[in-house]
Amino acid sequence: PASTWEVRANDRNYHMQFKKKFAFCLTKRKYGGNAIKTAKYNIFTFLPLNLYEQFHRMANVYFVFVILLQTFPEISTLPWYTLLFPLSCLLIIRGLRDLIDDIGRHQSDRNINNRPCEILSGKSFCWQKWRDICVGDIVRLRKDSFVPADMLLLCSSEPSSLCYVETADIDGETNLKFRQALLVTHQELVSEESMAAFDGRVTCEDPNSRMHSFTGTLEWRGESYSLDSERILLRGCRLRNTDLCYGLVIYAGFDSKIMRNCGKIKRKKTKLDRLMDRLVIIIFLVLLVTSLCLAVASGFWAKMFQEKHSYLSALYKHTTPAQQAFFNFWGFMILLSIIIPMSMYITFEFIYLVNSCFINWDLEMYYAAKDIPAKARSTSLNDQLGQIEYIFSDKTGTLTQNVMSFKKCCINGTIYGPGTDHEKKQPLVRMTWSHHREKKLDFCDAMLLEAARQDNDPVLREFLRLLALCHTVMVEEKGDQLVYQAASPDEEALVLAAKNLGYVFLARTQDTITISELGVKRTYKVLAMLDFNSDRKRMSVLVREPQGTIRLYTKGADTVILERLQRRGPRETFTEMALDRFAEETLRTLCLASKEVSEAEYKVWSRRHHEASILLQDRAQELEKLYEEMEQNLQLLGATAIEDKLQDGVPETIQLLKLGNIKVWVLTGDKQ
Repeated sequence: PASTWEVRANDRNYHMQFKKKFAFCLTKRKYGGNAIKTAKYNIFTFLPLNLYEQFHRMANVYFVFVILLQTFPEISTLPWYTLLFPLSCLLIIRGLRDLIDDIGRHQSDRNINNRPCEILSGKSFCWQKWRDICVGDIVRLRKDSFVPADMLLLCSSEPSSLCYVETADIDGETNLKFRQALLVTHQELVSEESMAAFDGRVTCEDPNSRMHSFTGTLEWRGESYSLDSERILLRGCRLRNTDLCYGLVIYAGFDSKIMRNCGKIKRKKTKLDRLMDRLVIIIFLVLLVTSLCLAVASGFWAKMFQEKHSYLSALYKHTTPAQQAFFNFWGFMILLSIIIPMSMYITFEFIYLVNSCFINWDLEMYYAAKDIPAKARSTSLNDQLGQIEYIFSDKTGTLTQNVMSFKKCCINGTIYGPGTDHEKKQPLVRMTWSHHREKKLDFCDAMLLEAARQDNDPVLREFLRLLALCHTVMVEEKGDQLVYQAASPDEEALVLAAKNLGYVFLARTQDTITISELGVKRTYKVLAMLDFNSDRKRMSVLVREPQGTIRLYTKGADTVILERLQRRGPRETFTEMALDRFAEETLRTLCLASKEVSEAEYKVWSRRHHEASILLQDRAQELEKLYEEMEQNLQLLGATAIEDKLQDGVPETIQLLKLGNIKVWVLTGDKQ
């Protein structure tokens, strides 16, 4: 189909038959292979393409023009080849530099395309290379291996077919993110035989560059299952903390999302390059005008000279003053052509080379902790660095340590945490309800601990329950310790805070979350997870409590939570003041709210939610409307404040950048 991308498991022949037309009635396969090519040149195109790029520099065009003038004996001042030699040296130096860079790209492509992987062939997996992967193949991945193509996660060796991935090569984030297979594939695909017999059909959007979104459906055994980005492993991710996982290849090679984001390698032209081109044009125009004036003057002088010295007329019988002026014009062009010296450009190239070596050798740019020196990947890097005027930076993890600690909270109109009026210095507290020993308590407020222990305040109970339920953290039990894996350090800090206060997150499956509330184990059925994104600025979880009540728990930025409250009373006003106070202390704030949902309301909403979740067109917009409907008339529970300290040397670095006249902008947060 032209409008959608259809993938059939274990059916290479189906994907081979589709062609798409492009220029001159030629065709190529719709479903491309997995081999990639990021190099600019090959053995045939290097010379013409590189020369074409080099002659985009006006100076090179100017030098060729001067050499062409020198080929005419009537106006030549030097043999033409004496000028061709330095120009050739300049072109060769730049060409070699580009060639070395491109050979590096070829080597990188070769290494990536020849990486080994296990592909299902017949009824067993066999080792092949990345370049052999096709759309529709089932691939087995092992711990610490890279994902070779965009794949639908079918199952893994972890409970509930979870899969932990590191996306550092895609977005620089070192926190582990989790992906989870569909319940049906997790339960059914349990052996190599069942994998070989799998004949599911994925219908999804055409290949695109949107890294954080995916819309599709899996049709198998007469049923349709909704697919989103949480089920997809992207090319370039790395498998962590997961021994084995299996995936169905959806997009391969240049159709994968990371390759769609790469784009073509374009020749970069710095502001200085453009300025030099403009200067060459201006100098050339000045040269033209100067030569023209001198030529006209020489014509008048020749006319006067011939009239005055008529006895020399035999020497000038073949040339008129006008002809002499014409030849003199080109002669002056050659004589004055050194106004743009070729040697300056050759000197530039050597200066760039030496400066790039200085960057590599700079001990002050050597990071001893990881034994990493600075590496200039381009010889002209120094030239480019000197032209930077603005730096746009993220805050979290870039300027800060990305190590979050729960510092303060405001619950039901009361602020808890260090610096509050009722805070007392307290020795290390051991909770009688905790079955899992904690090495330390990041957050310790005696009054809050006592309130949590007594369990008399329903708002405090709901607040702590929300911290333990409304998140995407995964848990693993090692000995008597619970180890949390969180995609976001904020979430881990909140879950640890709830644990310290007696609400311990114990386990999660595809559709349940188990927590211990002051020593009593309770299992909540997850009815829906309303995901966080940068537009919504909030996340919610809809759960059925053990006694049957349905509740919605929501946490998010104050700007979006406060406008969705059922009422705004004194308690809400006080919480807003507390949020401002936390923000002034440079703490990261979140608002927490909840509401009870009736059975009738849930049934209607659930049916519409299922219909929207299997749409191929406008799925995100329809789900957004449903989330918006559900997240109304909330009751505010309180607010949290988390500290994320700056990395060492950030203030000094910003000060040095400002001394270099570089303007630093920090783009972050959910408020202008």
